[in-house]
Amino acid sequence: MDADKSDLLQGTLDMLILKVVAMGPIHGYAISKRIAHISKDMLRIQQGSLYPALHRLENRKWLIADWREAESGREAKFYTLTAAGRKQLEVEEMDWERLSTAIGLVLRAVQ
Repeated sequence: MDADKSDLLQGTLDMLILKVVAMGPIHGYAISKRIAHISKDMLRIQQGSLYPALHRLENRKWLIADWREAESGREAKFYTLTAAGRKQLEVEEMDWERLSTAIGLVLRAVQ
């Protein structure tokens, strides 16, 4: 299943990116690969959704980026979570927990 921004709940892509970047500095292609790997290939983020999201998160000062040599030997833009990004991730995770609990309650409702 290819999950791009239109398939994910609004803001979910940002939360997933922040979570992956919180694990350590990483470049864009590796972010999409890590999300796919962790989700057992149920979430595959398309470049057309990933890179605009990364740009948006940089503009919000939740990520900073610098150019480094990737494992391929080529230069790549590596993203790092800022303190503001870490705080935002905490907010996003709490909001996600509340939302998923509420949805679960509705889905388990007996008629």
